[in-house]
Amino acid sequence: MKKLLGVMLLPLGLAACGDSSVQEVQQWMDKTKQETRPSIPKLKEPKDFIPFTYDKKGEIDPFSPVKLQSALAKMNPGSAHGIKPDMDRRREALEYVPLDALKMVGTLTSGSAHYALLQADGKGVTQVKAGNYVGQNFGLITKVNDDSVEIKEIVLDSGGDWIERLTKLELQETQK
Repeated sequence: MKKLLGVMLLPLGLAACGDSSVQEVQQWMDKTKQETRPSIPKLKEPKDFIPFTYDKKGEIDPFSPVKLQSALAKMNPGSAHGIKPDMDRRREALEYVPLDALKMVGTLTSGSAHYALLQADGKGVTQVKAGNYVGQNFGLITKVNDDSVEIKEIVLDSGGDWIERLTKLELQETQK
């Protein structure tokens, strides 16, 4: 009963003592608003805008492929007739398989010859050695190591010239 009575009388007590303090706070706020003047700093004058005029209309467009080709030709003057694949050579079986579909699964050694075992798309295993071709980018096997096969591919660059790119096929461990 005492708790119920306390809960009912509490709001009445708070309402009685809140009236005078609220008026004092309201008066103080009104007085402060009247006395306070906002200070806004003046804006700086804007800078004069000078438009840029493009006067190179008669020259080569900087984004044209002709400009890129001429720049590449200046950088590599002898590359146009240097490296190129032998298109007349008979293709080997693994040249029809993309290089990322080949896995090195082992090596064999017979006398002084070192062979790599390559598997294409999880199918049969093919035995290759240095001098064989693999992949679709005229990849020539240059060296067979115990844990990798080094390959030199001939690919077209952005300027249309043939360049050499070195890649490696590493031995894939089988999980049991």
